[in-house]
Amino acid sequence: MGYELFIARRYLRSKRKTGFISLISYISTLGVMIGVAALIIALSVANGFEEEVRSRIIGFDAHIKVRTFHDRGMEVAKAEEIIAMVDSLPHVVGAAPYIFDKAMIVSKDRKEGVIIKAIDPEREPKVTDLVNNIIWGSLNLDLIQPEDGGRAYPGIVLGRWLAERLMANVGDRIWILSAAGINIGPLAGAPRFRPFRVAGYFETGLYEYDDSYAFISIEEGQKLLETPGKITGVQIKLDDMDRANEVAQWINDRLGYPYTSITWFAMNKNLFAWMQIEKWAAFIILSLIITVAAFNIVSTLIMVVMEKRKDIGILKSMGAYSTGILKVFVYEGLFAGVIGTVLGWILGYGFCWAQLKYQFFSLPGEVYIINSLPIKMQWTDFFFISAAAIFLSFIATLYPAYKAAKLDPIEAIRYE
Repeated sequence: MGYELFIARRYLRSKRKTGFISLISYISTLGVMIGVAALIIALSVANGFEEEVRSRIIGFDAHIKVRTFHDRGMEVAKAEEIIAMVDSLPHVVGAAPYIFDKAMIVSKDRKEGVIIKAIDPEREPKVTDLVNNIIWGSLNLDLIQPEDGGRAYPGIVLGRWLAERLMANVGDRIWILSAAGINIGPLAGAPRFRPFRVAGYFETGLYEYDDSYAFISIEEGQKLLETPGKITGVQIKLDDMDRANEVAQWINDRLGYPYTSITWFAMNKNLFAWMQIEKWAAFIILSLIITVAAFNIVSTLIMVVMEKRKDIGILKSMGAYSTGILKVFVYEGLFAGVIGTVLGWILGYGFCWAQLKYQFFSLPGEVYIINSLPIKMQWTDFFFISAAAIFLSFIATLYPAYKAAKLDPIEAIRYE
């Protein structure tokens, strides 16, 4: 151990002539601890919400979608070839066809715009979590016979809030109006109407989906949109969603034009980009707590240098170099930063662990789809937070340590 580190430790543990210096030293360590803990907790909560949103978006949709340029659709036979091809790829869990379009939905009392997604009910559970998100009724898209003996119509599954706005109950009859039959010119046809019966409601917890989506069968989608024998594309689920770009690139290379693949990240790029910006903003803002603590380290070291003028003069007269004196006070300031960082680690990790185990911070179930504050700890966050705290503590030591190193030993011990 060099003498610089030894002296720094002695200065840190020794009693101060001025008790106020010790108080500021404790406050600066406490400030670093609180800043580190606040950053760990805030980023872990942000990670938890991001993971929750990501799982619900991806659970509602597929990891990869294969479609044609300009969404011109593909033949069912070609879609089956693509499904057979991707099913043989590593990391692919399942694939299923789908039809996607916009329409108008009409109930007895209301009419609303709607996004229609036509699916294969038997294959859909392999690629999405729609079945698990149904909160009332079932995924029955076949003909539904009402209990009052009315006419049977194909089933449709509505988002919870869409059903609320339509005032439609399970078993009610609704109509879907498509613009597929409308042409420009003298041969213009009437809009396409098809009746359905509400088979159930789904809820993902994401208002954008629950307020605008409806699911029907592939066969009914082809009739509604007047596209017999055609679908929009193929949706694919992977065992590791982070491999989506790799698998999508392989599919693009294999299929070529006019087919293209789009990943879950590309479909929600803006959302995840904003969430990442929010995390960085939280990191920068909460780092100000550590910066304030660093200013306390500066003031503490300045007063320590003033108090230890005699000791510095004696050390220099005994042959200590200026760099050695500088290291003494850099080490002393870093001790405060490192101790505060370690204590902040313990406090932040303890809070996150307790929330994961006991979930003592709950959320109202009628407002949020989750019932407790989500937490996800990442070692990279711990690393960058610790690096930032120690770096700020190091920067705070430079000016006082420099002043101590430049102290003239003759002036320091002249009147001693």
